[in-house]
Amino acid sequence: MTTPEPQPSSPQPSEPVSKDRAYRSPAGIAGGVLVLALALWLGIDALVAGDGRTPWAAAAALLFLVPLVAAYTVRPAVYANDDRMRVRNPFRVIVLPWAQVESFRSGYSNEVFTEGGDKYQLWSIPVSLRGRKKAARREDRRVAGQGGQRRGLFGGGGGGFGAGGAGGLEDGPVRAETDKVMDELRDLLEARKAAETSQGEVTVRWAYEILVPVLVGAAGLAVLLATG
Repeated sequence: MTTPEPQPSSPQPSEPVSKDRAYRSPAGIAGGVLVLALALWLGIDALVAGDGRTPWAAAAALLFLVPLVAAYTVRPAVYANDDRMRVRNPFRVIVLPWAQVESFRSGYSNEVFTEGGDKYQLWSIPVSLRGRKKAARREDRRVAGQGGQRRGLFGGGGGGFGAGGAGGLEDGPVRAETDKVMDELRDLLEARKAAETSQGEVTVRWAYEILVPVLVGAAGLAVLLATG
């Protein structure tokens, strides 16, 4: 489940004055931390207690795996404010002023499309098919509860069911958590797309702090395997 986290930002002349909302995946972060802890435990043990080529292999494996796991689990985030959204994916950071965003689409993944036709996946807002099915079941119960309430009010025979169901009714259609997040982003896009402060160009920065150690670790493992 993805939850919004308010992120304060100090007003600067070159920065947006509105606060960022951060959207991340707590489940992804928790899973990544566990995998990283296991990898570090095994890798450090091999570095300390291993002999021969084992410490070198462990060092290369750690250099390859640790940033790679962190990139796909702990790193992803989406930050949004009144002027732009910033998408931090495993290997790139994409800054999209609202004027450059064309639409959002949700299928098996959540994606943002730019006016120029580019597509970027929102890694930190994963689609949960299980969550959608659960929300659909809750929506069915909500609709059934509304029907029962109307029968209780006007039909005369269902007063007990209507009164009991009214307390648990939702104000609107039940949505999965990540679908609610996408609705928030769509509302923000609609409200801010034409704003003067939302103009600008899309910028993309590669995360070399992730790519370089991953490539070095992969090269080290390849050399060790080839010469082993």
